[in-house]
Amino acid sequence: MKECDVLIIGAGPAGLTAALYTARYGNSLIIVDQGAPGGQMLLMDEIENYPGVGKIKGFELAERMEKEAKDVGVEVLFEEISSIEKKDGKFISHGNDDDYISKAVLISSGASHRKLGAEGEDELVGRGVSYCATCDGPFFRGKSVVVVGGGDTALTDALYLSKIAKEVHLVHRRDEFRGQKILSERVRKCENITLHLKRNVKKILSENGKVSGVLLDSGEEIRADGVFILVGVVPNSAFVSSLVETENGFIKTDGKMETSASGIFASGDVRTTPLRQVSSAVGDGAIASHAIDEYIRNTF
Repeated sequence: MKECDVLIIGAGPAGLTAALYTARYGNSLIIVDQGAPGGQMLLMDEIENYPGVGKIKGFELAERMEKEAKDVGVEVLFEEISSIEKKDGKFISHGNDDDYISKAVLISSGASHRKLGAEGEDELVGRGVSYCATCDGPFFRGKSVVVVGGGDTALTDALYLSKIAKEVHLVHRRDEFRGQKILSERVRKCENITLHLKRNVKKILSENGKVSGVLLDSGEEIRADGVFILVGVVPNSAFVSSLVETENGFIKTDGKMETSASGIFASGDVRTTPLRQVSSAVGDGAIASHAIDEYIRNTF
């Protein structure tokens, strides 16, 4: 069993920022993640709205944040936490490889891609169905693809794919996009992006075990080699849902990022928030680390 003042679960922008600040406050910490440090940043081709940095590759910003944390002695452990319990005023977090005892816990576990639920989706994952354009886009160079969604991610990834694919079909269930206006305008002006608004994907079609197109609820068929599903996220909060109050799976917090369970804090995409961006996650992590330091000093 490993022991520390603060256990941080998740090494995305919120978790890495909190780790940096926690170390500077002088609290011992362990940060764990079941994937590579960086979280959703690793899936972003370019980030162009992070203040002071300008346009930057997602993986590059993730590497910079990880390096800053390492420079103050923070190391990310590869671990998945399955459950948390409170005992004698401290928390015991059970992982696949080890258990961790801490005075406070910060949940920065982020969120996962939401599935569309269309017929054929599950069977064709990895065979033309993808949830990450920057991961799989290069496989469709010069081909036709469908993007499903209308938020920032869908619009950004449609623009990214337009530089790689021969043609991009953007399907959205509403007549207006939910994403930023500037992204919407760029999409509408892009010559090889075709919009299919007020439409839903009813079925993902296949030939010889691979994606061949989609069937829309209008009856229209679109021939395509790949389908990128970008319709939102599901919070990675199941392991703590019995301890803290949630809303649609997202963890509720106050202004200090503290949950309904004293000593457990949450930051980033896993919590209820009106905005899920790198900059807002970084802010969450900084606030949470300050609040955790206060909690530890006042409790122990």
